[in-house]
Amino acid sequence: MAELHKQLGPEIVKATQEVFETMIMMTIDAKEASSVSDTLFESNISTMLGLGGDIRGLLAIHFPEKVAVEITSSFLGMAVEELDDDVKDAIGELANMIAGNLKNYFSTKKIQTELAIPTTVVGKSYRTSGLAGAQKVRVFFYSEPGDFMVELKYVLNS
Repeated sequence: MAELHKQLGPEIVKATQEVFETMIMMTIDAKEASSVSDTLFESNISTMLGLGGDIRGLLAIHFPEKVAVEITSSFLGMAVEELDDDVKDAIGELANMIAGNLKNYFSTKKIQTELAIPTTVVGKSYRTSGLAGAQKVRVFFYSEPGDFMVELKYVLNS
């Protein structure tokens, strides 16, 4: 378990960078992964995707509005001006692709993983929680449009 936990930060970085490089044509940099749960990060849109099977948990991506809108514009290849349904769908699809890359990684570790449909939350003041006793890995990314965070909360089933 401890070995898997140490590998998850670099795997989240790899999965996220691959999606951004291939689907958005954008290079992003990552800060070192953190297990600190009280790190403050201001976001206006978050997409969460449940994990099931041998691993239970939640993958979430958190963006400030401006960053989500600019990333969506690059992803769709058209100007997006506001946090609308296109942005919600695009951010959900990014979360789905990152989770798919992590699912592939888990399969190399013989961890069977099922993915739920992404759920997106938009607002100015919200907090996510759940899955008591879960391990947490947070990775902060830096991009030209601005910073965002990818977070994994998980419990391995015995």
